[in-house]
Amino acid sequence: MKLSAILSFLSERIICVTLLVMGLSTPGQTEITSLDAANIDDILNNAGVSLVNFYADWCRFSQMLHPIFEEASNIAREEFPDTKQVVFARVDCDQHSDIAQRYRISKYPTLKLFRNGMMMKREYRGQRSVAALAEFIRQQQVDPVKEIQSPEELKTVDRSKRTIIGYFEKKDSDNYHTFEKVSNILRDDCVFLAAFGPMSESERFNGDNIIYKPVGEGVPDMVYLGSLTNFDLTYAWAQDKCVPLVREITFENGEELTEEGIPFLILFHLKEDNESLEKFQREVARQLISEKGSINFLHADCDKFRHPLLHIQKTPADCPVIAIDSFRHMYVFPDYKDLDTPGKLKQFVLDLHSGKLHREFHHGPDPTDSTPGQEDVRGDLASRPPESSFQKLAPSETRYTILSRDRDEL
Repeated sequence: MKLSAILSFLSERIICVTLLVMGLSTPGQTEITSLDAANIDDILNNAGVSLVNFYADWCRFSQMLHPIFEEASNIAREEFPDTKQVVFARVDCDQHSDIAQRYRISKYPTLKLFRNGMMMKREYRGQRSVAALAEFIRQQQVDPVKEIQSPEELKTVDRSKRTIIGYFEKKDSDNYHTFEKVSNILRDDCVFLAAFGPMSESERFNGDNIIYKPVGEGVPDMVYLGSLTNFDLTYAWAQDKCVPLVREITFENGEELTEEGIPFLILFHLKEDNESLEKFQREVARQLISEKGSINFLHADCDKFRHPLLHIQKTPADCPVIAIDSFRHMYVFPDYKDLDTPGKLKQFVLDLHSGKLHREFHHGPDPTDSTPGQEDVRGDLASRPPESSFQKLAPSETRYTILSRDRDEL
């Protein structure tokens, strides 16, 4: 045997022993399914839950994850032996760039969760350890629907959370299966309750139905009027209720929101200041519904996000404050009092898309289109436009290999 072959053999053995000692691998067949254009739809569509690792072999973070992902897969197979209940899969993004583009992969490794073929909006961003991945899969198997056992439970629904309640004649029905599927997808956004048989009878005067209980005491319920056997309609209705138009940004979801890649329109407000938040929500719905998809509507706690406020020369004492973060610069809405002036907030957003905000920050107000009262503010900041603050919440290069992505200068 040649010396090079002997050294190669010994090297492989050393690596295997090291992984075993570290607890990152176990002997036996791993349960990772390699996906390609020919099998991806069939495999994902027929699996209850799929965790897919989008990777590149040259990426050091991908290399570090491989043995961990395989070991977690082995644990999941032991706990959930039904091969269609849980699937661990992977996509080599260099070999299958079409799949990577389809799922908008912008970093390696990316761990995406699928349910019956539908990609969940929230990918896995937790700790990359065998225990954490295994626990994540266990949590995905927990039934998100709590069954109502007594009428008193309906009277004590937590009105600080968005809640959807289903009333069904029986659990083994197409109507409930649709409800169950929707609840699994939106489990992180709403509380789901269900009543069956006699417990639901008083609410089933026209057959099975579901209602939405918004946040807030005294806020009227909303009834779903579509067909419960139509998943797409039911899901669209529930998503509209469970995922608010104006979302709260926190340090926990900041990476996810930043990675969506569209600018932020943010209301900074004191935590107890619900009046400003409600006013902002109302005006966003009234003026900016057509801009949904081109900008993220968010609100943030002034005290928690002091640093971004300092970036725009504000403090919590100045709140409420409205600003845009384009991921290059931050721009301040001139006067919060103008929030409910018809068209004012929309023009602020349109000025971002047209490049006017960027141009004015660098060169001062347009001579023929300046707004009274803005000249001094823009003049002070024209030579030193504040840089993006929320861009710092984006995926870290100490955790991912970030793929280059050009952004328009806004």
